[in-house]
Amino acid sequence: MKKRPFFGGIHPKYNKEMSLGVTDFHMITPKQVVIPLLQHIGAPCQSLVAVGDKVLKGQKIGDGEGLCVPVHASVSGTVVAIEPRPHTSGRMVNAIVIDNDCQDTEIEFSPITAPLETLEQDQILHAIREAGIVGMGGAAFPGNVKALSAMGNVDTLIANACECEPYITADDSLLRTTPEQVLEGMTILRHVLKPNRVVLAVEDNKAAAIEKIRNIIGDYPGIELAVLPTRYPQGAEKQLIQALTGREVQPGKLPVSVGCAVFNVSTYAAIFRAVRWGKPLTERIVTISGEAIAQPQNFIVRIGTPFHDLIEVAGGLNEKTERVISGGPMMGFAQSDLSVPVIKATNSILCLLRDRNGAAENPVCLRCGKCVGVCPMRLQPLYMYRFVNAGRLDEMNRLNLMDCIECGSCAFTCPGKLPLVETFRKGKQMIREANAK
Repeated sequence: MKKRPFFGGIHPKYNKEMSLGVTDFHMITPKQVVIPLLQHIGAPCQSLVAVGDKVLKGQKIGDGEGLCVPVHASVSGTVVAIEPRPHTSGRMVNAIVIDNDCQDTEIEFSPITAPLETLEQDQILHAIREAGIVGMGGAAFPGNVKALSAMGNVDTLIANACECEPYITADDSLLRTTPEQVLEGMTILRHVLKPNRVVLAVEDNKAAAIEKIRNIIGDYPGIELAVLPTRYPQGAEKQLIQALTGREVQPGKLPVSVGCAVFNVSTYAAIFRAVRWGKPLTERIVTISGEAIAQPQNFIVRIGTPFHDLIEVAGGLNEKTERVISGGPMMGFAQSDLSVPVIKATNSILCLLRDRNGAAENPVCLRCGKCVGVCPMRLQPLYMYRFVNAGRLDEMNRLNLMDCIECGSCAFTCPGKLPLVETFRKGKQMIREANAK
């Protein structure tokens, strides 16, 4: 049997070539942006502005205490509402609505220009926090808090450029165009964490990005490039750690428990811009792709841009569109309202046709065990599915349901077309509610 760096995994049809046809990014300039006050794991921000206020691009408009990072205006203009608005999570979240004056009048930024070796760790962490940086690969954990928890506890710092979900090419495009921003960000975070090893990990299906990195990585001594075989979900941090170090994160534990810290490459680029340019996180690269969109490509998108604006610029939807997903087809969330805005963790908007994404009307478990063979966390999805539907909290905990990374490998390989990921999300919520009581 062929050895594999991590257990399980699948090889779906990646379809990444669809959004790589257009090499020049287009900046989207919406007439109005909706800035949710919750774009991260933790406590929501409180508004720092009022209806009628004039704001500048880059201005801090929301902040809070505890596990919280600020949000900033992505355009200059006038605050016209502060009210609950639809969010990509499916909830209603308080948001600041700004009418764009299309002037892009910016605040005065405060870059840090001193040599890196002279900077204090707290100074860098403060800059990361004030820029509102979160994990941009999907988790949206506050960047300064994650870095702080890793200080003195990790020997390996990893940049995750695997981008293993089908269709998504946002990180690939970043590495094709401005890889130096990623490497500079890695250098900054290396100064803070002082690990023994710093590695940029990328899957081997990104040939152009790999070539671009190899051409410049010599200017960044101490950073290594690891090219990994393409297999989903290689980009899940626990699987990536195992592939790079051989260390296995135990159930219920975090990467720091095995001496590793993993950040997405877009997060590193944002850290560079925050520290060296003084710029907060107000825009990001977003892939819009799928068979149902007329012109798949990557855009530079301002945080707060409504989905329907981006879809319109990409040529609009096919009349047979079955669903629009925030994220990828494996781990993303279907959207019922296209007025939802792009947030810091939005790396893709995926538009699928009805005849490409059909689901079984009467799903049934065939007891084939295929889901067990592909689960990268070595869980038992067929039994987890049964016990969630039966409401058996004791069995859900015994089977480590909370360790499910919701990668969708089980659902992808299930011949009975069971709604496994949706069921496991439901089970996790049941456990959380029980623990809260």
